[in-house]
Amino acid sequence: MRCARLAELRQDSTAHQSFSLTNMLEEDNDETCWNNLEDFRVKLISVIDPSRITPYLRQCKVINHDDEEQVLNDPSLVMRKRKAGVLLDILQRTGHKGFEAFLESLELYYPQLYKKITGKEPSRVFSTIIDTAGESGLSQLLMNEIAKLQSTVQEERRKAQELSVWLRTKEDTIREMWVRDSLLRKHQERAQKMKEERDSLSKELRKCKDENYSLAMSYAKQSEEKSAALMKNRDLMLEIDHLKHSLMKAEDDCKLERKHTMKLKHAIEQRPSHEVMWEIQQEKEFLLAKNQELENTLQVAREQNLEKSLSSETLEKDCSQVLEERRELMNTIYSLRKELRRAEVLQDRYVEEKEMLELQCTSLRKDSQMYKRRIEAVLQQMEEVAAERDQALLTREQFYTQYSKNLVERDTHRKQIRELGERCDEMQLQLFQKESQLLATEAKLKRLQLELPTPTSDLDDTSSRDSQELTLHSHLDEDTQPTKNRPEGQTQQFSTPEISLPPKSPSFKECGSANEELAEKERRRMRDCFERYRRKRAMRRVPKDRHHEADWENSSDNTDTEGS
Repeated sequence: MRCARLAELRQDSTAHQSFSLTNMLEEDNDETCWNNLEDFRVKLISVIDPSRITPYLRQCKVINHDDEEQVLNDPSLVMRKRKAGVLLDILQRTGHKGFEAFLESLELYYPQLYKKITGKEPSRVFSTIIDTAGESGLSQLLMNEIAKLQSTVQEERRKAQELSVWLRTKEDTIREMWVRDSLLRKHQERAQKMKEERDSLSKELRKCKDENYSLAMSYAKQSEEKSAALMKNRDLMLEIDHLKHSLMKAEDDCKLERKHTMKLKHAIEQRPSHEVMWEIQQEKEFLLAKNQELENTLQVAREQNLEKSLSSETLEKDCSQVLEERRELMNTIYSLRKELRRAEVLQDRYVEEKEMLELQCTSLRKDSQMYKRRIEAVLQQMEEVAAERDQALLTREQFYTQYSKNLVERDTHRKQIRELGERCDEMQLQLFQKESQLLATEAKLKRLQLELPTPTSDLDDTSSRDSQELTLHSHLDEDTQPTKNRPEGQTQQFSTPEISLPPKSPSFKECGSANEELAEKERRRMRDCFERYRRKRAMRRVPKDRHHEADWENSSDNTDTEGS
């Protein structure tokens, strides 16, 4: 409601002002006309350009040359609004004539503003200029305006041509920048791909190192277990040898004790019995008794035969000699028996020593045999360990040889892949350059079409059309011939803005349509090639992870040796 009321108030005020201004020409008071026009002063100052209406005001002779110079060339009047205000002040001093001339100039140059101020449609009567300068003045004014408009049109055309040239140069620059941007994106994609490959290879390297470390740990653990088992086996062998040695020693002691027992048994068996000893004792007593009787007999004989001294002395001598001989024999027998006993004792002792030495020799022989077997077992174990070591070294050498061979093959394949990638990038760069040359050729062809003069006859038209078609086909053949030899999947789509320029003749229209059809076909072909290239790239990227998994065992620490 409020907006409707405001709109009604504005319409009433506008209608009131237009009605008051329609009566301006009928009033004779100059001050009243200009005072009524003051309500639109701000609008007039903001819209009017003094340089457009001053020639008409001069023809109406409401301002002179000095006034025009003051309005247009005064150094203090820099802004257009200030110039328009000064012009209105000068016209206000001229009175009713200046007011009419000003309204006619608005009717001529600013019809919409005139309609808004007066509320009437522009009639273009120009009564003031006809009354002042006549129809010749009006014709001169119109001719001057036409000349100004022609010069303005020429200036606008020149500016349009300059802008079109500038636009073409900017389009060429945009194409070059687009090609550079494509190259930069390509290099960035390659750098990103190399970074991804580096990250995957570093992950693969870390995983290989972890696996190598785990294998080394398991190998060390198994080696420790093997050495512990060997030490335990050696301890068991030593314990078995010690038990064998103890068994042999026990057997030797048992044999020695058995021999002593047998010897004592044999000695006991060879010892004389009690009867024999009793007989020997009786014989000894009988001999002693007989010896005593003989001595007693000799004593009696001495006593009886004192007289017979000589004979007795002889008998005594004989008896003493016999006794001495007997004693000597007894001593000899005793010494012999003593020596015999000593010899028997020595024999027994030597026999015991011999048996002890035999036992020691037997034990030493058995110890030597045991140590010999032990040394042979140790040597056999050492030979087995040496054979296992040689086999392990041979296996390791074979593994290292195969590993180095796999590394060389992998480096060779990676080098080939890198060379193929670089070759692909170079071919894509060549493709970009050829396409940029094609676009530059098309732009040059359009520029030549614009710069060619308008044909004056049908013959010139047909000849120029034929020559342009020939040059167009030659340029297109030269530019599209390298693209036919390129492999599929290496082209990308160019989205360049089309330049729509007005042709100057029917030949230009036909040539432009043919050029547009060829360009559309080329763009369609490049779009199809780019789609195929994207599909191939997608199919290449899918088995990439599988390839890394398959190449897992052939990874090495020299992944950074490749040049990027």
